Amino acid sequence: MAAALPLNRTVEPEEETYVKVTFWRRFRRHQLAVISGGVLVCMALCALLAPQLGHLAGFPDPNAIDEVYWQGNALPPCFVNGTACAHHVLGTDEVGRDLFSRLLFGARISLTLAVTAVLMEVVIGSLLGALAGYYGGLLDYVLMRITDVFLSIPILPLLLVLTGIVAETSTKAALNFGTIVIIIGILSWPSVARLVRASFLTLREREFTEAARAVGNSDARVIFRHLLPNAVAPIVVQATLDVANVIILESTLDFLSFGIQPPTASWGNMLASAQTNVEQAWWVAVFPGLCILATTLAINFIGDGLRDALDPNMK
Repeated sequence: MAAALPLNRTVEPEEETYVKVTFWRRFRRHQLAVISGGVLVCMALCALLAPQLGHLAGFPDPNAIDEVYWQGNALPPCFVNGTACAHHVLGTDEVGRDLFSRLLFGARISLTLAVTAVLMEVVIGSLLGALAGYYGGLLDYVLMRITDVFLSIPILPLLLVLTGIVAETSTKAALNFGTIVIIIGILSWPSVARLVRASFLTLREREFTEAARAVGNSDARVIFRHLLPNAVAPIVVQATLDVANVIILESTLDFLSFGIQPPTASWGNMLASAQTNVEQAWWVAVFPGLCILATTLAINFIGDGLRDALDPNMK
């Protein structure tokens, strides 16, 4: 019975506070990560409050067409040459839709799709990696060979093929949001699975794992209660980096007309629409591109900061 005490020991408030303070102290050393966190929070709030912000700007509907500019673009007010319009903060696109409102609603699509796909990826990868690392043997061999097959195939060409097949067999001409999330999530799990497996191969030989088995815990409890929480650090870091990768991947699909289809606004299809007259209306391409660049950079810096803060070897 004495061996069961460490497993059931509750975390003291002082210890929990020490862990939080240590994590924050390590994280804030990475100044770019702290700044990026603020930038990402602002973007998330803007996406969440897109209807309200669009209403304040005078264009709550991102697909509403300003009849004055429906045959051409309007420059943002900060550029005095051309047809600058004070009513459109960032100008209009090629059919007279407010660019600021479309960027806000496009952030909803891009960020929500990326976060949802990564959550799906983490669930699948963590489960398969945990099973492979904990049980080993034939199960480990089979799961890792399947993982190697997925890793050996370039994800973008495979994604284009799958989206094309789904689009052809679907009654709709374009893929919907859920289909894109499922396809990206299914194709992106191998990196998480390999990380979790590597962690489990070490953790399953530790003393606390042997003690958990000795007191009669089931395999499921050992995996999810004792081992998986100790493998959270690499999962969190990988997930933050994959959010940035999925945003770029989704934007690439939109740019190639395989993703979210107009008139629904997303950063990728806004770039795709802008390529027809980018020489005359450069701002239609610059602002969505800057949003993608700022978001991916911020997420990557946050991932670096989390890696430094969660790594027990860092001092």
